[in-house]
Amino acid sequence: MFNINPRSSTPIYMQIVDEVKESILKGILESGDKMPSVRELAKMMIINPNTIQKAYKELERQRVIEKIRGKGTFVSTDYEGKRDESRMDLVKDSFKKGLIELKYMGIREDEIMGIIEELIEEIKGGK
Repeated sequence: MFNINPRSSTPIYMQIVDEVKESILKGILESGDKMPSVRELAKMMIINPNTIQKAYKELERQRVIEKIRGKGTFVSTDYEGKRDESRMDLVKDSFKKGLIELKYMGIREDEIMGIIEELIEEIKGGK
C-alpha cells in the first residue's frame, strides 16, 4: 500500500505519514475514504502495529485523518491546510540542504527548476 524504506534515516512512522499525505495529494486517497485498521495495515506492511498506531496518531493530530468511534478511521472530510511556521522552517531547511547537494553535484539552476517542476507534477498525480 505504501512504499517504506526500512534503511532510511526517516522513522518508519513518519514515512507512513508522508506516504498518506502524498496519496491524498495524488488523489489515490480521497476525502472520506476508509483507512485500513491498525492491525490490517500492520499485517499488510509487516510492520509493528505500534508503529502504525504512532503514524495514525500523528495524522490525526494534523487532522489528515479522523477516527469515528465504532466505524473506523477515515481520510478527513474537512481538512484545510494551515501554515505552521515551525514546520515551515524545517521544510525550508530540508529543501535548502537538497538544493546545496544539487548545486554541489554541478546541476545548473535551470535543471534544478526542471526537477522541481517534475516533482510538482508527480505530486499532482501527473506521472
